[in-house]
Amino acid sequence: MNLTMPVVVGAVLGLGVYVLVRALMPTRRSAVSQVARIDAMRARGAAYESARTARDQGRLGSLRAEVGERVAEFYMQQGWEQRSLRADLAVLDRSWEKFLATKVLLAVAGLFFGPFLFAVVWTLGFGHSPIIPVWLALMFGAVFFFLPDLEVRRDAAEKRRDLRRVIGAYLDLVSMSLAGGRGLPEALMAAAEVSDGWANQRIRNALADARITGVSQWQALGALGEELGVEELKDLSASLALVADDGAKVRESLASRAETMRHRELAEIEGSAGEKSQSMLVAQLLLCAGFLVFLIFPAAMRVFQVQ
Repeated sequence: MNLTMPVVVGAVLGLGVYVLVRALMPTRRSAVSQVARIDAMRARGAAYESARTARDQGRLGSLRAEVGERVAEFYMQQGWEQRSLRADLAVLDRSWEKFLATKVLLAVAGLFFGPFLFAVVWTLGFGHSPIIPVWLALMFGAVFFFLPDLEVRRDAAEKRRDLRRVIGAYLDLVSMSLAGGRGLPEALMAAAEVSDGWANQRIRNALADARITGVSQWQALGALGEELGVEELKDLSASLALVADDGAKVRESLASRAETMRHRELAEIEGSAGEKSQSMLVAQLLLCAGFLVFLIFPAAMRVFQVQ
């Protein structure tokens, strides 16, 4: 047993070093990797100005920008697209490079936090094995590396719920504008200009870019839905592409979709309320059980002492 654990730890560390060396210095590159490498170089060139701005903000900003660029390039070379995470970051309007830099820097902090925690415990007289700091460093490094993912997914889910509410109201406004005699492109833009909220701003910017690039506005909405990971915008784009020439069908389609989204939102609210009610019921049962234990414990202790 005393000889097995050092061998296992040495094998794990050796495997980790080998994988790291293989990842950083691959011997052969496939055609996909070569294309990804070229795209990464272009992305680095396009992001040069923003990176220089980050360097001007101080040493920490320079380190974060450099780490983010290198990690993003490494991801692109390996073909790791991470589409769901990119969509979540697009919803939150955050940079992909800064997100990767945060993950790496937190992982490095976790590698130091594990041994530090062991040192504190060791001074208290608990734990004397030299293998424990290694496992603690690896564990906290992995946990800290994935903490930003959980935060981003949680915040993005909340913003997507807000976006779906705005889309439902937006569809009603477009339908009303169409009923007032406006054309579909004018109705889409006019409905987006009603409010200055972040959701309407994203829709308005997508429609304005569509005018500049020469694509149809429903295609722009579909591209926005693809970027943000919102299925409602992609479905809206597909339906508008089918009935764009018929104003009556467009109004009916938009009204039905808005009503469907409201019913879905109402069902989600009712489901969330039901979950909270169940949680409150469990909390009340636990409180009652604790109160019963509080009442029964003195009598039980007295009975056991008598016996």
